[in-house]
Amino acid sequence: MALAIFDLDHTLLSGDSDHAWGQFLVDRGLVDPEVHQRRNDHFYEQYKAGSLDIHEYLEFAMRPLTEYDADHMHAERDIFLNDRIEPLVSQKARNLIRHHEERGDTLLIITATNGFVTYPIAERLGIAHIIAPHPEVIDGRYTGKTVGIPSFQVGKVTRLKRWMEEHQHDMQGSYFYSDSHNDLPLLRLVDHPVAVDPDPTLQAEAEAAPL
Repeated sequence: MALAIFDLDHTLLSGDSDHAWGQFLVDRGLVDPEVHQRRNDHFYEQYKAGSLDIHEYLEFAMRPLTEYDADHMHAERDIFLNDRIEPLVSQKARNLIRHHEERGDTLLIITATNGFVTYPIAERLGIAHIIAPHPEVIDGRYTGKTVGIPSFQVGKVTRLKRWMEEHQHDMQGSYFYSDSHNDLPLLRLVDHPVAVDPDPTLQAEAEAAPL
C-alpha cells in the first residue's frame, strides 16, 4: 500500500478551514469582532507569503477555546462543520479520495490547521489518519496550547517521519497533494508530488522544474 497524503485547505477543501473558523467565531460573536478579524486576516496573509510564525498563530487560534466550556465549543464546531465546511468539499475531492481508496492506498491528511478544527473534518471525509497541531486538554479544558512540533513547512516532514515509524510505513510510491509553497519540503520528498490549484509561488516552482 502506498501513502496518499493530502494537504487540507485549498486541496481537499475549496477554501481555508483555519481562516473560516476565525471568521465563524467573529460571526457568532464568540470573539471581539474587530480585533480577531484583523489578526485572523493578518495571519492568513502571512501564511500566503510564507512568513507565518506558526507558534504565534497557533497561540492566537487556540485562545478562544480557553474562554468557553468545551461542550459549548464542540456544539459551535458542529454548526461550523455543517454550515461552513460541508459546502467546501467538492465532488472532485471526494472522487480523488475514492480513487486512492480503491487502489488500496493508506490515506493521510497533513495540515497546519489545529486538530480541534481538522480532526472532525478528516472523519467526515472518511480519512482515518491525520497529522495536525494537537490541542492540549487538561482536566477536560483546553489550555490554549498545542502539543509537539507543529505540522507546518518542514515540520510536516518531521511529523510524517515520526508517523511512519509508528505505523511501520515508508515512502515507496507515495503521493502528496497540496496547493501551497509552504509544503515544498514534503512535495520534494514524495514519489508523486501533485500541485492542486497551486498558489503563484508553487505554480512557478512546478513550471520551472519537476517537483
